[in-house]
Amino acid sequence: MKLKEKEFEEIIQDLRSVASQLGASVRFEKGDFKGGYCLLKESKVIVINKNANLQRKAMILSVALKELGVDEIYLNPKLRELIEEMGDLK
Repeated sequence: MKLKEKEFEEIIQDLRSVASQLGASVRFEKGDFKGGYCLLKESKVIVINKNANLQRKAMILSVALKELGVDEIYLNPKLRELIEEMGDLK
């Protein structure tokens, strides 16, 4: 899937909205890590390295959302396809 940088910014916003629907917060932090989904004091948190490029951020969000399970909520087909494709790249 070939996307432009501006499209990745929009996708990241859409993915953050999906995370919110699933009750997960998304945090962008500095550090020596890639990122992913975790439980922190019973709260769903997706942590993403602030220094990652936009494509990597979108991929981390997609993998985390796939782990959380997006099957039960409505997503537009293009976003669902993106989560499926990027979620499998790990």
